[in-house]
Amino acid sequence: MKITTIGYWGAYPAQNSATSSYLVEDQGYRLLVDCGSGALSRLQGYISLNSLDAVIISHYHHDHVADIGVLQHARLVQTKLGHVEGELPIYGHEEDENGFERLSSSYTKAHPYDPESSVSIGPFTISFLKTVHPVPCYGMKITNGDDTIVYTADTAYQKEWIDFSKGADLLITDTNFYKGMDAAQAGHMTSEEAASIAAGAEVEELWLSHLPHFGNHSRLKQEAADVFHGEVKLATEGLRWSSE
Repeated sequence: MKITTIGYWGAYPAQNSATSSYLVEDQGYRLLVDCGSGALSRLQGYISLNSLDAVIISHYHHDHVADIGVLQHARLVQTKLGHVEGELPIYGHEEDENGFERLSSSYTKAHPYDPESSVSIGPFTISFLKTVHPVPCYGMKITNGDDTIVYTADTAYQKEWIDFSKGADLLITDTNFYKGMDAAQAGHMTSEEAASIAAGAEVEELWLSHLPHFGNHSRLKQEAADVFHGEVKLATEGLRWSSE
């Protein structure tokens, strides 16, 4: 099982990069987790768009779904060229009816997930935790039975993340603010809060992602490392974790 960072910015992509998007792979199956602005361009540096098997969406803010429309047009073109067939499954929650419906087109099919249970997608079992955010949003625990990755998506701090992430191999956190800032009001976390979850959950590795467009990101890493003494990394495009 492996995961590759495709996009890691919050709000909007910096030059030549993308907002939230991650490629999770196992046994030849390729799942895209969130599909933010610029994701489709950056994704093609790692796989062919035609080899994508499914997409899952945490919530419908643009920095997590902006390239869904782009993906739908890509499927249209590739279908007309005879390179793909059938509808690409895109999984999302139904608490935002309009957001969910936009996942469907003639070339993609929206599939609802039930946040109260788990969903099986290819070799992965995915369970959910509702986040503290201005709109309905769900973080995810993704496992193949041997390895576990937790992705908080967008959230303010909540202690429930500790139990949800317990013993994970990798924790990817929303780290949109620096230590001491009022992140909760915006529905995001600070470096210190993200690290406290990692420490409490005793995860193996912590990635700080959904990064801000201000300040020095190395400070985020240092603030997190002061709290969590495992491996701490700043998300960058191409950053990869693998169980192999």
